[in-house]
Formats: sequence, C-alpha cells, structure tokens
Amino acid sequence: HCAGQDDKGAAIINVGGIKYRIPWSTLEEFPLTRLGKLRSCSNEEEIMDVCDDYDGSRNEYFFDRNPSAFRTIVTFLAAGKLRLLREMCALSFQEELLYWGEDQQLSGTVTPEEGQTGGCMRRLRDMVENPHSGLPGKIFACLSVLFVAITAVTLCVSTMPDLREEEERVSLMCHYTYHAECYNIFVLETVCVGWFSLEFLLRFIQTQSKCMFLRTPLNVIDVVAILPYYITLIVDSLSVGGKSAGSGNNYLEKVGLVLRVLRALRIFYVMRLARHSLGLQTLGLTVRRCTREFGLLLLFLCVAMALFSPLVFLAESEMGAKQEFTSIPGSYWWAVISMTTVGYGDMVPRSIPGQVVALSSILSGILLMAFPVTSIFHTFSRSYVELKEEQSRASRVLSGIYLNTTAKKIKDTTKLKLILKLN
Repeated sequence: HCAGQDDKGAAIINVGGIKYRIPWSTLEEFPLTRLGKLRSCSNEEEIMDVCDDYDGSRNEYFFDRNPSAFRTIVTFLAAGKLRLLREMCALSFQEELLYWGEDQQLSGTVTPEEGQTGGCMRRLRDMVENPHSGLPGKIFACLSVLFVAITAVTLCVSTMPDLREEEERVSLMCHYTYHAECYNIFVLETVCVGWFSLEFLLRFIQTQSKCMFLRTPLNVIDVVAILPYYITLIVDSLSVGGKSAGSGNNYLEKVGLVLRVLRALRIFYVMRLARHSLGLQTLGLTVRRCTREFGLLLLFLCVAMALFSPLVFLAESEMGAKQEFTSIPGSYWWAVISMTTVGYGDMVPRSIPGQVVALSSILSGILLMAFPVTSIFHTFSRSYVELKEEQSRASRVLSGIYLNTTAKKIKDTTKLKLILKLN
C-alpha cells in the first residue's frame, strides 16, 4: 500500500491514515460490498453515503475504521482467502466485516471447517439452530413445535379417567399392547420421542464444543425429557420377565409408581418451545439476570412471614378464636397466601385484632413485592429488546449472504454462457 496521485484506473482508499491503491477492476468483482458500491456512485452525495470523507482532486476516499482489520480484508480481495489474525478480536472483526459488506465470507473462512464437510455442517447448523435461515430451518422448527404440541395433548389424554381405569384393570403397569387406545397413545409417544432424539443428535453433531453443549440448560432439559421414555421401556421389559404374578405384587406397585413418575416428566417437553419463542427466551434470560432481585423478594417474604404469623396466632389465641390457628408454624401458610394476595379462605381470622393483623400483612405484602418487581420488569424489557435486535441482526446477515450468493451464481452463469458462446 502507498499513497498516489490521481489515477483513473485505481481508487485510493484511506483507512485510519493508511492508504491503499486498489484497481477499479478488483472492486467491480465485489459489487455488493461497500468498496464495490463506490464504482456505481455518480455524484459526491452518493459517495459521502458510502465513505466518511472524499477528496475529488486526488480521487481519495477516507474511512474512519480499524486499519488492521481492513488490511486483512484487502488481502482477501487480492488473494481470495480471509485469515483472522491471532491478536484480533473475533467480534470486532465481525463488525468490520458487516461494515465492509464482506460478512458472507466469515462463516466459511474463519472457522476450522473447510470444504464440502464444512459447508454441510454450516447448513445443518443453520437448519437446527436458526429458523430464519431459510425454508429448511422453518420446516424443522415447525415440526419441532408440532411434536411438542402432540406430546402435551397425548400426556393430557392419557390421564383421562376411562383410560386410567382400563390400564389399572389390565395391570398395575401400563402395557400398551393389550388395548387399542393405549396402544395408539404409545405409538404417538414413540414417534414424538423418536423425533426429539433425532433432533438432539443433530444438534450434538453440529456443535463444536460437545462439553459446552451438554451443559446448556435447554439441552439438559432435552435429556431429562427424553430419557424417561427409554428407561420406561427397559424397566417395563425387565419387570415382565423378572417377576411372577404371585410373588411380585409389592414389586409391581413400586415399579408402577416409578413408571408413572417417569411419564410425568414428559411435561418438560413444553420447555423445548423456548428454542423457538422469543418471549420464553426473554423470560429465561430475565430469570438468570434477576437472581439477586428474586433473592430479595424471597427475603422480604420470609421476614414478613416470620413477623405476622406469631402476631395472628397470638391475636386469635388471646381472643379465644383459635379453631384454625393452632400453632405458629401452622400460621405460616396463612401469612404466605395473605401477603401474596391469594387468599384461599381455608384459614380466616375471626377476632378484631386478628383481622387488623391480616389487613397489615396484606398491605405489607403488596408493598414489599412491588419493590423488586419493578427492577425485574425493567430487566425483562431490556432483555426483550436485546434479543429482538440480535434476531434482526442475524436476519440481515443471512439476507446479505443470500444476496451475495445469488449474485455470485448469476456472475458464474454469465461467464459460463460467454465461454460456451466463444467455443
């Protein structure tokens, strides 16, 4: 790179005080980048929309950006290979790529995956992790949500009284092969678990850090939701072959209880909706960021409960109306439901002093719960905006990748037609 005078065949690009002379023919090969757009500018106003400053007498374009990152991008324009320097921050470099319009090359050049295998892994990653990446990602997300809904409906239907009576009549364990209705539910559950297992394996294959993948909360939930089905099959088959009907009644009761608990864990499938719902992701992020606020809320509740429970017990016992408030620990339940303004009505103070204590506990509960809730609400709003902006930014990057890929395909097709025409 060096400074130069006016040259109609090249543009002088000044980035952070370092000047580069780049031929216009090179920039024409990248029409969708920021530098490529300079070639199509017809007046100074359009030029100023692309760069920060312009010197028409010297044909020099000034950009107030990181010169080290731009040096890497210039190397890419010249050699076609993008290499990230070891001392450069990947996030900052990605921002530079977004600015210069070269972000579509980042996924294919700065990752260790190369060639056809890398392209397949990137497409797989986009399909299972980003529903906005294209039609395959949208279909994959819709199927995942559909199977979650089917699982939830199946779980609800399996608890209907008719089905439960039929299952208990046949055996203490639910053998789906014995009756048609339970067998249909078993088939639906098997198909859903098969899909969830396939989805989990695909996510595990495409991830780069296997240990980090297994420690992610959503993936832990997937394991907790999927494993009970396979454990149920193993325990069911072992119990059938290992115990006789005459000597294993107690054993069958215990196994039946374990199986019912394992089947109840299927409700964790609903948590999988957080992968595809921005609102649930915001809720999870808010809970993680507001652990201190939730701790304060619990602390306020415990202190108030320890204060009002003895007061209401003493007020009721002194006035001779202690039918419901038999002890201070028994009054804790009343204090909790009163301060949270739930009020089931199972424990009611009858005396005037007890009612005064009840009114004080209700008012105190409203005030004490309002203080941390305000901070939690602001954190929720901020988290929602951050996730929304991140989603929009990812969509813009994918749109740029699609447009640049389409332009490249059109350019390659045009070149092929010219070659065939010349031949």
